[in-house]
Amino acid sequence: MRVDTLTRLRWLAVAGQLAATLVARFALSFDFAWIACLALIGASAALNLALRRAMPLSRRLSAATATALLAYDLAQLAGLLFLTGGLQNPFSLLFIAPVAVSAATLPPRHSVGLFLFMATLAAAISVWRMPLPWFESAPEPEWRGLRLAVGWLALVIGAGFIGVYSGRVAHEARQLSDALAAADLALERQSHLSQLDGVAAAAAHELGTPLGTIRLVTREWLNGETPQADDVKLVSDEADRCRAILKKLSSLRSDPMLQQLALGQLIEEAVAPHRGVDVAIAVDVTGEGPEPTLRRNPALDYGLGNLVENAMDFAQTRVRVEGRWTRDSVTIVVADDGPGFPSDVLRQIGDPYLRSAREGRRVKDEGGLGLGLFIAKTLLERTGAALAFANERSGGAVARMRWRRADLEPDAENAGGENSTN
Repeated sequence: MRVDTLTRLRWLAVAGQLAATLVARFALSFDFAWIACLALIGASAALNLALRRAMPLSRRLSAATATALLAYDLAQLAGLLFLTGGLQNPFSLLFIAPVAVSAATLPPRHSVGLFLFMATLAAAISVWRMPLPWFESAPEPEWRGLRLAVGWLALVIGAGFIGVYSGRVAHEARQLSDALAAADLALERQSHLSQLDGVAAAAAHELGTPLGTIRLVTREWLNGETPQADDVKLVSDEADRCRAILKKLSSLRSDPMLQQLALGQLIEEAVAPHRGVDVAIAVDVTGEGPEPTLRRNPALDYGLGNLVENAMDFAQTRVRVEGRWTRDSVTIVVADDGPGFPSDVLRQIGDPYLRSAREGRRVKDEGGLGLGLFIAKTLLERTGAALAFANERSGGAVARMRWRRADLEPDAENAGGENSTN
């Protein structure tokens, strides 16, 4: 579940709770602890503002965090119901909403825990509660029609809210599933390109046998008397040449130098397809000590290449790619001098499909930029990268990727493998 989804739904709940409180107090003149109700509603609004400030809207919450936030929603609703009649309040039906969402999006143990928490709260406010406001305001017969109307309204609002709540989460899940499928397809294509050395090695192995036969036959012909001796010798020499080439190809799979590359080489491979166009590309690679040697990784190749391509699409004259390293970390920065990310898009980066109120700036087409950045971000995060997107003060967009060196360097992996076998 994304931060944006949870906060939007909570704003909807805050608006409904605020409207119900104000109508009950000022339109119907009910006597209840309305200031305490406003305090609880304000707490939810404050939590929403804090979440939107502390986390990117596109961040997907962990199961534990989502469970804690849904538990807060239940506790806040229980507090409101305690002040307004407990389970006698028709709006107690809304207890079902957070539990329904948890059942659809969270692991079973979290959903069961949330259900038990809801059951405990419901039991508590059935015993300890303040009176239902209209019971204290007037005799029941006078308010019978109002009770029926409020009960009907609570049922409609509850069903509608649960439908919106569950529908939005389900739509988000479908979008995420489609986008992850696209990311896996992109990774598969990149993996095929990266595995061409393996294909070459396999082809060399298969061709070795027929070439060996040709070489054997030509040698036998050369040992005898034949008028085509020069032609046979030429065939034999060419067969030897082919065998030498295939032997070299066969070594591709096992050659460690082809399975790793320097940081600067990785960046050059990412920018090479884009050189020679109107936009200049500046590469700067520097750091503390020797330059890191990285494992080849199709996800890293594709993700970095995608960010460079995106910068080229929006740059006016120049793209800057920097590689930095320390003893413990590796950082790559991709920046352009284009218009930058619109503020509404910047908050959503990481969503598969971006929505922008200002068309024509950073959103090229529906699903284009959003899906491309989602795939790049997803694949890079699989390599251990922490990504941050921002706008530079001087103008233009910047993407920063940071890894622990141990996540990228082959020596760390090999050492780990040796330790695990001892």
